[in-house]
Amino acid sequence: MDEPSRPRALVVLHAHPDDEALLTAGTMARAAAQGHRVVLVVATDGALGLTDESTYGAKGAALAATRSRELATSARTLGVARTVELGFADSGSGPEVYPDPPGGRRFVRVPVEEAAERISAILLEERADVLTTYDPNGGYGHRDHVRVHEVGARAAELARERGLPVRVLWATVPRDLLCRALDLVARVYTFPAEFDRAAFDRAFSARSDITHRISVRRHARAKRAAMRAHASQGAGEGDRTLGILARIPRPLYDLVLGREWFVDPDAPPGTARTDVFEGLS
Repeated sequence: MDEPSRPRALVVLHAHPDDEALLTAGTMARAAAQGHRVVLVVATDGALGLTDESTYGAKGAALAATRSRELATSARTLGVARTVELGFADSGSGPEVYPDPPGGRRFVRVPVEEAAERISAILLEERADVLTTYDPNGGYGHRDHVRVHEVGARAAELARERGLPVRVLWATVPRDLLCRALDLVARVYTFPAEFDRAAFDRAFSARSDITHRISVRRHARAKRAAMRAHASQGAGEGDRTLGILARIPRPLYDLVLGREWFVDPDAPPGTARTDVFEGLS
């Protein structure tokens, strides 16, 4: 187990159940193992996720309930102390946003200020030291991820105005590393026709912008278990990213997914840190 330091509070904000497993699971498990308090906040119910409907139920309430249970399993695996599901409706990734479901609102239709107030209240309650969100493009452009960036940024502003100097980190991936990996995979695998390789040239973050490189190899087992907890999102037509990654054999898994990356938008150029709490007063 990692050596403990003074306990801190890490609040991790994600758009959908399973996003935490892909981008921040290792960092969450590492922080929990070090004795810090980890709080996971998920904005939407994930009811529009792609899945095998014959096994996990049709999109809507049935799938949302399944994904909530999967999220709870993932959180336990990672050592999360508290999970908050804000319960906004999944906005989907299609060309148009569906009408709001009965009694609910699509996340992108919720005013930024309203959602930010809820998250700011959590930050203040937890006395959060660090809040993770996404970059302005939401990583790869999903509308709910972009809204997480907007809401998270405003929530941090509100918390700071109320006396809490929370650090904001954008969970990301080095775009050049990701593109190299895709090009290597393309030599042995034919991507679906709708796959837009060029879109990744603009996705996530440039290597030069990354300020935090977190080694999570010692927590790869927990990260992989968190991915596998979201079984509904590893199933469906075609190959799903989560399913493919969760099936990578160890120790290759540890090598490929043994590091996680963040950008501190307030850090000076050239900042290179190896822990999300490093440098906090």
